[in-house]
Amino acid sequence: MTKTTTITPAKIKQKCPTIGYKVAMDKPSSHLFEITLDVQEWSDDLLDLKLPVWTPGSYLIREYARHVQSFDAYSTENREKLFSQKISKNHWQIQTDNVTNITIKYQIFANELTVRTNHLDQTHGYFNGAALFYFIPGLEKQPITIEIIPPNPQWKVSTSLPQNTSKVNTFTAIDYDTLVDSPFEIGTHHIYDFEVLNKPHKLAIWGQGNIKPEKVIRDTKKIIETEAQLYGELPYDNYLFILHLCNNGFGGLEHKSSCSLIYSQFGFRAKDKYNRFLQLVAHEFFHLWNVKRIRPKALETFDYERENYTHSLWFLEGTTSYYDMIIPLRAGIYQATDFLDLLSKEITRYLNTPGRKIHPLSESSFDAWIKLYRRDANSDNSQISYYLKGELVSLLLDLLIRSRHSNQRSLDDIMRQMWKKFGRPEIGFTPQQLQETIESVAEINLEDFFRRYLDTTEELPFNHYLELFGLQLQPVMESEVIPYLGLRVQSDNGKEIIKFVEAESPAALAGIDPNDELLAIDGIRVNAEQLPERLKDYQSGDMMTITVFHQDQLKTISLKLTDPQPNRYQVMRIENPSKIQQENFIGWLGQN
Repeated sequence: MTKTTTITPAKIKQKCPTIGYKVAMDKPSSHLFEITLDVQEWSDDLLDLKLPVWTPGSYLIREYARHVQSFDAYSTENREKLFSQKISKNHWQIQTDNVTNITIKYQIFANELTVRTNHLDQTHGYFNGAALFYFIPGLEKQPITIEIIPPNPQWKVSTSLPQNTSKVNTFTAIDYDTLVDSPFEIGTHHIYDFEVLNKPHKLAIWGQGNIKPEKVIRDTKKIIETEAQLYGELPYDNYLFILHLCNNGFGGLEHKSSCSLIYSQFGFRAKDKYNRFLQLVAHEFFHLWNVKRIRPKALETFDYERENYTHSLWFLEGTTSYYDMIIPLRAGIYQATDFLDLLSKEITRYLNTPGRKIHPLSESSFDAWIKLYRRDANSDNSQISYYLKGELVSLLLDLLIRSRHSNQRSLDDIMRQMWKKFGRPEIGFTPQQLQETIESVAEINLEDFFRRYLDTTEELPFNHYLELFGLQLQPVMESEVIPYLGLRVQSDNGKEIIKFVEAESPAALAGIDPNDELLAIDGIRVNAEQLPERLKDYQSGDMMTITVFHQDQLKTISLKLTDPQPNRYQVMRIENPSKIQQENFIGWLGQN
């Protein structure tokens, strides 16, 4: 009969075991990492191993255990196989009666190139700790050694973990949280060393493209210096940027002493694309303060086995998104006009998302686990991103504080206060403490502001705040006005597929659904590219017939077009701004 009890911290004997991992990749083309876990001086009759189901910074249950295969456990001394069984989706248990040194071998399939997963091929291996390494309940604070065994002696190893001086390619994490927080890049990547504020930094680039490393490093230095000036320090000994260049990727994941970035390999020549990359750098680097150290009480101690709910992601991600637009401006990388264009695009995206009228910002934070990363055809109708709305609420807060205090106080002061009170000592904050800190800087009660713009779906009053800085938000209509239909169409393998239908639009009210195949307007074939041009032949109030395949059934539907909708919004300078408006503008953006 087998035993199926779970080990608890109290059951672990006084002498703590040692934990060491070996990561090999003998056949990179198989996409299989070969993992060996050695546990020595074990003194219990059961050994429990658990694999995280998510990784901090990416709020989705990803079920990393689904990539585990060929799990076996042995006595290290005599290679006798030990009985093991799976207790739950991410929990393995090994019988270890009278066995003090245990060896566990398993494989991880790694063929998903994102910043939060694992990838292995003939050119490199990349992994995140949460997606590769088990933890032993009760021993999460134990140091862990990690030995990397590359398939080729020419392969390099890059990580922010300190390297053991006594053994090549061997590193030590002071505890399991640190291991999870330290991704590895192994392979043929290029490494560039540079120094900022007397601290060493590395840029590790995998992939080919039109990147110019010297230019990227020069601008990255400016970003680091600008953010360090905001907070007054760099809270690490060294820092690693891991950059993956691929066909059409975009994303980042923050860590305490490193970040992982993925970007389009040919996205570095055009000014707008290059600026977008620098925003990504500014965003992930800003997170080493806001998220990795300034974090909510709900994320103070990570529970790797289930969702960790918080209402404060609007501040963690949204406020960081606001700064990723303004930091390159302060660093002199682009101008105030570029910033205002970026801001206009973000406001346009927000005002063209119907879900803003349904989904409050605080709920968006809480619902990250089931909504943000699980988009479907109705997502834009039913939800709003805490990145996007959080960024715009942060904008309003910054303008509110600046206008009240003649630019002598700003959102910067809130970030510095949060760093001093919660980030540097790494004490989790509550939503109430966050609000109190913001109010202490603003010197105003913001209960009504938070209720309106975090807890309800009331529209954000952009012009009320922008006007104080000599700006106004204006809708921009196309030169040729198009009546409103309310759907988006995309060509897909020779078919014209309706990808989105806006709630309460003429198309929605007529019964057209996402995934319907668009065939014709008023009996004449139409495709995605032709649709906007065809609509120019109609006026608001005109009747139209649309022919579609709905679940393979041919349907012709009549509907009435309505008034044109703005397709974009632009933040513009007002004519003849007052002296105060001009001073506010210069104090905020630093340029006239």
